[in-house]
Amino acid sequence: MYKFLVADDHPLFRDALIAVIRGRFEECDILQSEDIERTLDVAEKNPDLDLILLDLNMPGMAGLKGLLELRNQHPTIPVAIISAETNKQIILQTIAYGAVGFIAKSAPREKMREAFEQILDGHVYLPADIIRAEGESENSHRRKEDPQFSSEMLHTLTRRQLLVLKSMAQGAANKQIAYDLNISETTVKSHVSAILKKLGVHNRIQAVVGVTNIDFDRYLKR
Repeated sequence: MYKFLVADDHPLFRDALIAVIRGRFEECDILQSEDIERTLDVAEKNPDLDLILLDLNMPGMAGLKGLLELRNQHPTIPVAIISAETNKQIILQTIAYGAVGFIAKSAPREKMREAFEQILDGHVYLPADIIRAEGESENSHRRKEDPQFSSEMLHTLTRRQLLVLKSMAQGAANKQIAYDLNISETTVKSHVSAILKKLGVHNRIQAVVGVTNIDFDRYLKR
């Protein structure tokens, strides 16, 4: 049975999020907190938490300092951000600071449930629309022909690996990729591992961010 901590200062949103969680994990245990101090206290008393869903704008958070404090004090408990934040750089920074995912508060219920499943399955989750969003970084000014990864690196990927990477860039979880490509989820995981190795990155978020502006059809035509 999974054990969640919903950390948000808005009672109505906590209730709504709990309903979404129970819609997928009926027998789960769900705890609540309304500020970073209470969140740290609950985490201290419940080291067996499977996932903390953390709002960035709770009292005491002080930007990303609350996330850092939570990760430093309880490094073994996965923390996913659930927020209305839309700034791409801040969102990516939460991942750099140790969050295992970012879920937009505006996401549909089913997308949230997919995110929970992906995170609990050991993956990092980041919505495709946020990855592709216009940001303030230099990446937002890249030309379509000027991706982060070189053409030589992308040409080392097999056609099937390119299809998997394309699906990853569209925000699809492993289960959905397996269904779309008519292969097993285990095979998808093998492809993902091979993709990360060939592109020289450590996780799927880095891979997806690096192919934000790539024209996949160009490489799939070969």
